[in-house]
Amino acid sequence: MSTTTQSNPPPVQKSDEEWQAILSPEQFRILRQKGTEPAGTGEYEHTKDDGVYSCAACEAPLYKSTTKFSSGCGWPAFFDAIPGAVNRNEDRSYGLTRIEITCANCGGHLGHVFKGEGFPTPTDERHCVNSISLNFKTEEADDKKA
Repeated sequence: MSTTTQSNPPPVQKSDEEWQAILSPEQFRILRQKGTEPAGTGEYEHTKDDGVYSCAACEAPLYKSTTKFSSGCGWPAFFDAIPGAVNRNEDRSYGLTRIEITCANCGGHLGHVFKGEGFPTPTDERHCVNSISLNFKTEEADDKKA
């Protein structure tokens, strides 16, 4: 499991005004204000292409498509992140104790991680990620740049 507990501020620091200038209002609500997109509405829930998912705010690579799986939860689900890309933080909102996941590079809210749900994955974890927090590049697009 390649996420860490956040103790220092992320390297990319911007004011709310700077984030609002580069993010859509919905991206700002989710990435910077810790919102959630409605289940089943995200662009990447059913994506099966090979590639890399990066942070929609700062473009830091977060997840490889090889760790994505179908969980039926209504959001993209991954069993692990790229090493060092995602931080874990205790979230006590809404009267619950959950583990929030954020981009280690900019602190953007990605979603939450759930453990022990019994999915047949190597980590027995589900990183439930808002599609709007992500960008996706296929391996073909990456190969054309090289």
